[in-house]
Amino acid sequence: MKQLEEKILKEGKVLSSSVLKVDSFINHQMDPQLMKKIGEEFAAIFKDMGITKVVTIESSGIGPALMTALELGVPMVFARKRKSLTLSEGLITSSVYSFTKQETNEVTISADFVNSQDKVLIIDDFLANGQAALGLVDIVEKAGAETVGIGIVIEKAFQDGGRLLRQKGLKVKSLVKIESLENGKVVFLKEEYAEVK
Repeated sequence: MKQLEEKILKEGKVLSSSVLKVDSFINHQMDPQLMKKIGEEFAAIFKDMGITKVVTIESSGIGPALMTALELGVPMVFARKRKSLTLSEGLITSSVYSFTKQETNEVTISADFVNSQDKVLIIDDFLANGQAALGLVDIVEKAGAETVGIGIVIEKAFQDGGRLLRQKGLKVKSLVKIESLENGKVVFLKEEYAEVK
């Protein structure tokens, strides 16, 4: 997605050979016009898959997931990382390890919002090691629902997550794939995918 690549080059900050900071337009402050375009792009990619729910994890996935759900005309559900006083029964949980934060979170979704009738599209802002996506796939499976696809805003292709998810037979589409962050420079991986039909 050209517009996203341009935004990354203009405003993204390479903090190390494995960390790209995009908090000025994706995961702290959000660019609403870019989020709208991201939602349109994911909706176009996954439109023929019978999606009934879009699922993400709080908080960085909420923007792109909500815009995608809006375009698809379906509800968006986000997995919570923190306990809620109003959510205490009928919870589906999974453990997710964050390499960025070096911590494990129990993420939860109410069984009221994802069930065996659902065809789920998972959306997240980053794909690095794949743990967040795998945690969400686990929750969807525990709900008896089907994961029909995974949409990723930015994939760090030099890390194992994408390969891991694709080897499991999951349909993964990333809007931007980064080949390298070496020497403080963002290098995009240029290739098209035929996985999503």
